[in-house]
Amino acid sequence: MQGQASQQAYDRGITIFSPDGRLYQVEYAREAVKRGTASIGVRTNEGVVFAVDKRIRSDLMERTSVEKIHKADDHIGIASAGHVADARQLIDFARRESQINQLRYGEPIGVETLTKRVTDHIQQYTQVGGARPFGVALIIGGIEDGEPRLYETDPSGTPYEWKALAVGSDRGDIQDYLEEHYDEEADLDGGIELALRGLDTVTEGGLRPEGLGLATVDVESERFVSLTDDEVEEYLVEFDLLASEEDEDADDDADVQ
Repeated sequence: MQGQASQQAYDRGITIFSPDGRLYQVEYAREAVKRGTASIGVRTNEGVVFAVDKRIRSDLMERTSVEKIHKADDHIGIASAGHVADARQLIDFARRESQINQLRYGEPIGVETLTKRVTDHIQQYTQVGGARPFGVALIIGGIEDGEPRLYETDPSGTPYEWKALAVGSDRGDIQDYLEEHYDEEADLDGGIELALRGLDTVTEGGLRPEGLGLATVDVESERFVSLTDDEVEEYLVEFDLLASEEDEDADDDADVQ
């Protein structure tokens, strides 16, 4: 009985380490990320690509209300997987930090600097009693000093830099595909193809433009650009990935994307 009480203390208390050095609430936050639909980031020589699965659960839902790719600054984009409300809070924080940096120093914030400020903010919620960790993972990418950069944020508050990565559901399968097919010399279109084919590996019946989000930040313009449905469809047709079936499976959870 005493052992069970101790286990519950480790399980519920965010500030309490278990005897084997684990923070269970952080691990549960990672599980929340896995329940969100997949998001992919790819770094190429010409820029950064974001691709996300944003399938809606009902024909009655407005598609514009499902947002998984966001503009943090002119040269930085963010894709998310996990709890939508948590993602929105972190993205708003990132936007404020970007604006503060511009006002204070008169220059755009660096991708690495922004990522570390976001992860520092996330990490605080692994130490404060009465709060819980953010149940979301972010892919932060953009151009810094003329070079594309791509980072992941973890619910523990740890930043990781990647050449290509996936977060959310089916991460393992998509990551295996990215590792096998990633090309260091790929251009921006090659990065888009890799990201879309990565999503296709875990989607039955092909992909549909209305169920996808696609955005880029290219080195030449250093501008975040979100692609329209028509532009996404052109890529799907070009890569022979357009869905052959009309309907897709719905997500299980209303607040997880």
